[in-house]
Amino acid sequence: MSHLEPEAKIFACSQSVYLAEKISKEYGIPLGKVTTSYYSDGEFQPSFEESIRGLRVFIVCSTFPNADNLMELLLMIDAAKRASARHITAVMPYFGWARQDRKDKARVPIGAKLVAKLLETAGATRIMTMDLHADQIQGFFEKPVDHLFASTIFMPYVESLELEKLTIASPDMGGSKRAYAYSKFLESDVVICYKQRKVANIIDTMELIGEVKGKNVILVDDMIDTGGTLAKAADLMIEKGALSVRAICTHAILSGDAYEKIENSKLLELIVTDSIPLKKESNKIRVVSCAPLFAEVMQMVHHNNSISGTFLM
Repeated sequence: MSHLEPEAKIFACSQSVYLAEKISKEYGIPLGKVTTSYYSDGEFQPSFEESIRGLRVFIVCSTFPNADNLMELLLMIDAAKRASARHITAVMPYFGWARQDRKDKARVPIGAKLVAKLLETAGATRIMTMDLHADQIQGFFEKPVDHLFASTIFMPYVESLELEKLTIASPDMGGSKRAYAYSKFLESDVVICYKQRKVANIIDTMELIGEVKGKNVILVDDMIDTGGTLAKAADLMIEKGALSVRAICTHAILSGDAYEKIENSKLLELIVTDSIPLKKESNKIRVVSCAPLFAEVMQMVHHNNSISGTFLM
């Protein structure tokens, strides 16, 4: 009986090919071939165009809007299972529906839990993702979850700025743990923004907890959606005497008029990953690729090596 490791192959959902190509190049193998057939009503059917029997299959798919991304990932996982793949890892740089991690009012779903169950039911044997909106989402899975931190790729860039009087800031109370982790590594101060919303995506009031006068501030968050929070936080900090304000956000959702808000804000720079493709270019937005990180961890997983050494915090 052979005890050789199964071969690994990397495939991508249609909207994540741009990132999967970078990952496969870093990994050192060509991106696998997938074709998708479309019906006139919009239904689609992905198909693997090469054998994956007995192999370890990595399927790269960020589940950003719309829902077709998630559906395509589920269909590809199911196809891989029925094609006798030995291991099926859903590589989800951006895990959509992560903001629905609890019931925050009556009669609403827990979307993140539902997505977890859908992935497992489809046949995923492992999940790999980055900077979940809430760490506890890992507990929704009965399969192994590799939760990567974008700080691993952001930190070298922050250090290259060589900023004096550096202060790390969280745009809300929920992100304070992330901000403290950055500040501990960088040995900097921390400030927290306290905000209140009347409805989703619309801030009613915002106050600062901490001192920013004479400081170079870096806001850190897991995602940026409409950009309202970061723009308002940056403007408030400049008013309070900050020397400069930058922002680090792992997932650049940037919906609605987010690009205009960023351009018109006091933000000096917005640094994001390519977990979600940018809709358009911006002079203020810098993209740091997460492909090398995912390729490295995927190789470690394939060879059953520990991945803890890849984490800076």
